[in-house]
Amino acid sequence: MKKNVLVLAAVIAMFLSGCSLLNDAKDTLAYVNDAKNYLDKATSFANDAPSIAQQAVSDQQATAELKTMLQNMKQEIQAFNKLQAPDIAADLHQQIVDQNTKLVAGIDLYLKNMKNGLLDPSVLENTEIFQSVQEINGILDQIKQLGQ
Repeated sequence: MKKNVLVLAAVIAMFLSGCSLLNDAKDTLAYVNDAKNYLDKATSFANDAPSIAQQAVSDQQATAELKTMLQNMKQEIQAFNKLQAPDIAADLHQQIVDQNTKLVAGIDLYLKNMKNGLLDPSVLENTEIFQSVQEINGILDQIKQLGQ
């Protein structure tokens, strides 16, 4: 009888530890997918925003479009920063959060320098906003490797 209980306890312990590993893998995969979605949005932003920003210097419609784009990106950043990264990706997630802080500062600078429906042309000299996206891309490439 003791032997059967001992075997049953061992089987349950193995099952529970296996579930933990399965949950960790599932959480990592979900995080990688969320990070990839964020990367796609950040890349699209980095590709589209510079030309719209150039137009926003003299075109009120482009300024309105840029403002919406900046606000949407800021929301995406905030949502990504709130993600709970699995332990295996915690350091990489923090690196992205650090870059996102720079990106938000650049977005705020652009938003603050919209006057009379147009973008102040001196703001275009601040390319840090787009450099931060490139840094994020490099970090997210490392995260994608976790899902493979």
